[in-house]
Amino acid sequence: MPDIIPGGAVIKIYKTTENGMTVMNELVNNAWINVVDPTAEEIEQLVELGLPHDFVTYPLDLDERPRTEREDDGTLFILIRVPYFQGVRVDIPYITIPLGVITTNKYIITICRRQNDILQDLASGRVRGLETGKRNRFILRLLLATASRYLIYLREINRIVDALEDQMQLSQRNREMMELLKYQKSLVYFTTALKSNELMMERLQRWQFFRMYPEDEDLLEDVITENQQAIEMITISTNILSSTMDTFATIISNNLNAVMKFLASATIVVNLPAIVFGFYGMNVDLPMQDLRTAYLVILGISIGFSILVIWIFSRRGWF
Repeated sequence: MPDIIPGGAVIKIYKTTENGMTVMNELVNNAWINVVDPTAEEIEQLVELGLPHDFVTYPLDLDERPRTEREDDGTLFILIRVPYFQGVRVDIPYITIPLGVITTNKYIITICRRQNDILQDLASGRVRGLETGKRNRFILRLLLATASRYLIYLREINRIVDALEDQMQLSQRNREMMELLKYQKSLVYFTTALKSNELMMERLQRWQFFRMYPEDEDLLEDVITENQQAIEMITISTNILSSTMDTFATIISNNLNAVMKFLASATIVVNLPAIVFGFYGMNVDLPMQDLRTAYLVILGISIGFSILVIWIFSRRGWF
C-alpha cells in the first residue's frame, strides 16, 4: 500500500512497470512521488531527499505564478497552473491552482495543494506514453495532459452556458446573468493561466532542455501548439460570452420595459372609469342628476373612454 503520512496529506509513490503504473511500497529509483497538501513535517521529509525547500513550498501558494528554475546539480523545478473544478454552487466553479514538478537524477516529484483530475489521470495510467523513468518525457506528458484538461473544461463551460442561454430567452430575472458571470470569471482565470504557462514553456524551449531526444522535442512542439489552441478557444469563448451577456442584459431590460409599459397602459385604462365616476360623485349640480337612468349613461361613457384608449394604445403597439 502507498505510504499515507499522518496530517491529512497523502504521499504516493508510483513507478511504471510492465503492468503499467504501479503503486510502490517504498521509494525506488526512477519513481514518481506524488504529494498533495503536505504538512510542515512532510515538507521536511521531502527536503531530506535533497529537494530545495523553496521548490517544495512554491506550489503550496495558490497565487504563485508559473516559472521554471534549475539548480547546479541538475535539479529542475517547473511550476504550472492547472485547471481545478470547485463545484457548480461556488462563486467561481473553475479556477486554476499551481502544480510543481521537480526532477532529480533519481526521482520525479509532483506537489500540489489539492488533488485534481490531471494527477488522477496520470496515476490511473490513462495518459499514453507515460513512463516515470523518462523524466523529461513525463514532464511533457503532464503538460500535454494539462492543456487537454483545459479544453475538456472549456467544452463543459460552453455546454453549461448554452443551457443558461436557453433559460434566458424569456427571463426577466438576474439569476441567469449571475450564473453566466461565474463562468466568465472562470474563463478569465483560464486565459491568464494558459498565457503564463505558455511563457514558461517558451523558456524551456529556449533552454533546449528537451533536445536530447527528437521525440521529446516534437512532443514539446505539440504541447505548445495544444496550449496555444486552448488559449485561442478560450479567448473566443470569452468574447462570445461577453457579447452574450451584453445582449441578454439588453433583452432583460427590454422585457422589463415591456412589462412596465403594459402595466402603465392598463393603469390608465382602469383609472378612466374611476375619473368619470369620481366626477359624478361630487356634491354639486351635475348634468343628468335628475335622470333615473343616468348611471347607465355614465357607465357607457366610462366604457367608451376605456375602449377608445385601448384602441389608441393598440394602434401604437403599447398593448
